[in-house]
Amino acid sequence: MTHYIDRQTTLADQVTLTGIGVHSGKPAAITLVPADAGTGILFQRTDVEAAAEMPALWDRVTQTSLQTVLGDPFKNGLSTVEHLMAALRGLGVDNLIVEIDGPEMPIMDGSSADFVEAIDQVGLKRLDRGRRYLRVKKPVRVDNGNSWCELLPYEGSHFDITIEFDTPLIGRQRFASDMTPDVFRTELSRARTFGNVSDVEQLWKMGFALGSSLENSVAIKDDKVLNPEGTRWADEFVRHKALDAVGDLSLAGLPILGLYRSYKGGHKMNNAILIKLFSDKSSYEIVEMPAFREVGHAEKAGLAMAAFGPDVS
Repeated sequence: MTHYIDRQTTLADQVTLTGIGVHSGKPAAITLVPADAGTGILFQRTDVEAAAEMPALWDRVTQTSLQTVLGDPFKNGLSTVEHLMAALRGLGVDNLIVEIDGPEMPIMDGSSADFVEAIDQVGLKRLDRGRRYLRVKKPVRVDNGNSWCELLPYEGSHFDITIEFDTPLIGRQRFASDMTPDVFRTELSRARTFGNVSDVEQLWKMGFALGSSLENSVAIKDDKVLNPEGTRWADEFVRHKALDAVGDLSLAGLPILGLYRSYKGGHKMNNAILIKLFSDKSSYEIVEMPAFREVGHAEKAGLAMAAFGPDVS
């Protein structure tokens, strides 16, 4: 009997989301459009005439301060892609065209929750081609002052993220887990971006964070959370950093089989580890799972049936 093991996926139907850009404060709308196997994730600006499609790849990253930016937003690029990318990788979406009507992704509630809900609304479609993975073959590390990150060989996908802030409200927090669709959906997807009110006020003066509010951010002042509902977890801060890491590392272009660890990292370090990884071809290999094959009884009961696949029926 033939059992489907690890096929590529796309969405079963298109879906549209609307919101505002966290930095511009302007309305933003995206439509997630199903794509063929081998397409990957592509962004398409609909407000720019004859704009070329922008692949969601590490070497298209142009800015990592406060957000992850692909290309030149003033031409056909766009900013703040990390929360959508986290949802796509977290739920196992391999191929998609993201149509967007401006230079900035909608921030929604500051997490990936709305993107996850939209994906779940239409469901995933399995395609008749095996999924490809990027397998880490040897340790890769980046140091930046007292911050560091590293990728290590691991048979699966594991994130181990530690943050440390000089405030009793956050202090030192750690999130570590294998990354599966269930883990992403229940443990990370609802973790919101956060910031200190004094920092946001300074950003406003510089023309940034104009769309930031208690509706899409966890606001901190004098070691207190200003949001009336409080935090969604006591360690929501590190969970959001882990969410960002899932999104940023998805820009490898393929799911990574490896363990990613970081200490006091962020968008810059997440992108730096990919630059370091791809600078040495001996540090990784591309492996492809078959779209289908005959599976024996022993395999049915073991890891072969899980095979890091997306959580879809």
